[in-house]
Amino acid sequence: MMLLQTLLAFIVVLGTLITIHELGHYLVARACGVKVLRFSVGMGKVIYSRRFGPDQTEWAISILPLGGYVKMLDAREQDLGTLSPEDRTREFTTQSVWKRIAIVAAGPIANFLLAIALFTGLYVYGIPEPSTRLRAVAEQTAAYQAGLRGGELVTAINGKPVQVWSELRWEMLQAALSKQPARLDVEQVTPTGKTLATIRLPLDALSDAELEQDFIDKLGLQIGRPSAVIGTVAQGGAGARAGLREGDTILDIDGRPIADGLALVERVRASAGKTLTLRGKRAGEDITVAVTPESTVQNGQTIGRIQVGVNMAPEMVIASEALPRAMLRGVEKTWDTSVMSIKMLGKMIVGEASLKNITGPITIADYAGKTARAGVISFISFMALISISLGVMNLLPIPVLDGGLLLYYSLEVLTGRPVSERFGEIAQRAGIGILMTLMLVAVFNDISRLLS
Repeated sequence: MMLLQTLLAFIVVLGTLITIHELGHYLVARACGVKVLRFSVGMGKVIYSRRFGPDQTEWAISILPLGGYVKMLDAREQDLGTLSPEDRTREFTTQSVWKRIAIVAAGPIANFLLAIALFTGLYVYGIPEPSTRLRAVAEQTAAYQAGLRGGELVTAINGKPVQVWSELRWEMLQAALSKQPARLDVEQVTPTGKTLATIRLPLDALSDAELEQDFIDKLGLQIGRPSAVIGTVAQGGAGARAGLREGDTILDIDGRPIADGLALVERVRASAGKTLTLRGKRAGEDITVAVTPESTVQNGQTIGRIQVGVNMAPEMVIASEALPRAMLRGVEKTWDTSVMSIKMLGKMIVGEASLKNITGPITIADYAGKTARAGVISFISFMALISISLGVMNLLPIPVLDGGLLLYYSLEVLTGRPVSERFGEIAQRAGIGILMTLMLVAVFNDISRLLS
């Protein structure tokens, strides 16, 4: 059943994105007066088709689901001698270079527009995201030196309200790029009530390399986590043998304070075979428990575990937006994701990132199934991300992809003459070789992930 669900989710994702991509080409081609002969979802042999519309376009489903195409009236592929004068004017290669650019670019643009539409809908509906409450701040960080200690709820940055962690990160990035300090309006709950404060956090010391990484964490800002409260206790486990019970709150280990559930888990994992003294509260009473984490190997590393459940989920909020603001956030999300994808590709080309980051259809299918099981919001978010990836991939300047054709037409604009057929043939063969290599790497990575 799980395999069937994964397969269906994969078909829905890929089928939808390919159809939208090819519809972009089709609609702009029709708007530019070009005759479309076939619209195919899938590649290879046609297994089903119907003709309709004013041009009797053939709408087809082909046997290989990894792609699609729009076949237009093209003098390079067919004899135009038998066509009417009207149809000859609707042939693709006789169109102006700007019309050809518009037709080719329409596919990737359609994918970006779909992503914007999906994100907009999600933001209008409301996406559960971690709140802006801060985790305990480590000493020797810029955030600690600025006066943050943890537990604060950030309500605005440089005067702009923030509700969720992604908004906090975005505003911090804008401040960092402009080399300006960030003013954090924070709310802290104390025994006497809520207190409000404004914290000035310098950002000018961040390097460009740090901005491309997790600079928020480097500053000392992390998503807040709940207190270290013991959940389920496995019978026969180290925690049960030591006397831990569900509901116990752990406050310190060996005299060192434990800020939250994540800190407890991290300390236990790092203490395989070492006896730890846990102090905390049980129904209002002080408790002291000595426990020795059992050693186990996970992903090639030896870690400790005591077989108890601990809640590490951050505080979540559902922030919905009015349509104009939701659309703006959708555009920002699509842009940010596209830029990140391009930067990652650049890093892989220069050797700063591993080729293991390249994923193929098996991984996409796996995540399609997982997000479908996680819920509609996760599935739609995943579809939007894959739509962006498809748009970015097709804009790569590789012959046989849309980006390669756009490169040809850009050279035509600059030189005033089209690329020679001989050059186009050689480039196309090279492009096919590059795509086949990338596909082999992607499939190898997919299989490696499954085996590991």
